[in-house]
Amino acid sequence: MTADERGAKKVEPDPDLKNFGDTLAAFRKRAGLTQEQFHPLVGYSVQYVAAVEQGRKHPSPNFVTKSNEILDAFGVLQIAARQMDRRRGLAKWFRRWAELEADAIALYTYECRSVPGLLQTEAYARAQIESVPPVPTAQETEDRIARRLERQTVLHRTPYTSFSFIIEQTVIERQTGGPEVTRELLDHLLECAHLPNVDVQVIPTVSPEHAGTGGPFCLLETEEHQWVGYSEGQKSGHVIFDPKAVSDLHQRYAKLRIQALNPADSVGLLMRMRGSL
Repeated sequence: MTADERGAKKVEPDPDLKNFGDTLAAFRKRAGLTQEQFHPLVGYSVQYVAAVEQGRKHPSPNFVTKSNEILDAFGVLQIAARQMDRRRGLAKWFRRWAELEADAIALYTYECRSVPGLLQTEAYARAQIESVPPVPTAQETEDRIARRLERQTVLHRTPYTSFSFIIEQTVIERQTGGPEVTRELLDHLLECAHLPNVDVQVIPTVSPEHAGTGGPFCLLETEEHQWVGYSEGQKSGHVIFDPKAVSDLHQRYAKLRIQALNPADSVGLLMRMRGSL
């Protein structure tokens, strides 16, 4: 009886790794080489080549470069590797939203669990990632942090994207990572709040009327002026295109903007929180 027949969970290869592996295999076969013939040319074991082609192993930069040269792949393998690396470190369910986020002209975010990724410091991101089981490997942690910080370049690009962030006060008061990490985070939030295209609003801990009890969500406007929503839970995320559902989220966000402190008062609260640490 096989493991699958006994009910063991089959581990599916990462689709991005599998796409790269399929591309590599196609160029290898085009060159008329078997894996046994190819591996001594590229300088890696046949097991390594097989694992890459099956989507079970991330190829090293050296492997990609040498494979591209040996297989005369016109740079296709290097392009495929760059595309794969840009998605590495992002949860599978978040990747579609990250693609939309990269080209958005407006982005609204309400968070009640943690500081939004676009506003996190490296130390805060590390503390958050390492706090959630199962504990990631050192490489996985670095990949996630690198992608999170890379996403933040959208805050500073021109023409400006318009950003609105609504954050619960309790998220900051939790002091994820400790007081020093929180001090650095507050300094960073204050810096971001002064960007010309960014509004940061804080919902006070005591807030009898609250439109966000359904959980965190995001809204963005595409270059085609289409509004799209996003909601996320444990190990899952959902991009929302349905106009009625997106309209509902807009109504909730509009209400949250009224219930939160205005941007100027929010900055004042953040400064007082910083001073108390």
